[in-house]
Amino acid sequence: MHMHELLAYLSRQGVLTILIVAQYGLLGQSMQTPVDITYLADTVIVLRYFEAAGEVKQALSVIKKRKGSHERTIREMRFSDRGLRIGRPLHEFRGILTGVPVFTGGKEQMLNTEGDYA
Repeated sequence: MHMHELLAYLSRQGVLTILIVAQYGLLGQSMQTPVDITYLADTVIVLRYFEAAGEVKQALSVIKKRKGSHERTIREMRFSDRGLRIGRPLHEFRGILTGVPVFTGGKEQMLNTEGDYA
């Protein structure tokens, strides 16, 4: 209830509020959050680590957006010296959000170590 009141007040003041909730665990389905306040959020973005091709990679997905439509794909994300890079949708995998994906496609369309497509 306190979080709802605080977020409502900040919204009325025109303040953009970004809440970050840490998950326990690194990979796999056993990841848990200490509290679930996603019902208060207008947008929920999930950042996950996953293993593919012998590397630990990061994925990004918007799982909730209260207003308007949004893209529902899961994309690889990488920070490089050129900034944040977002890859093509990871259609060749299933199970990425579990942290243990299964490759189901043809040629991988992932970002290489420089942040460009392989």
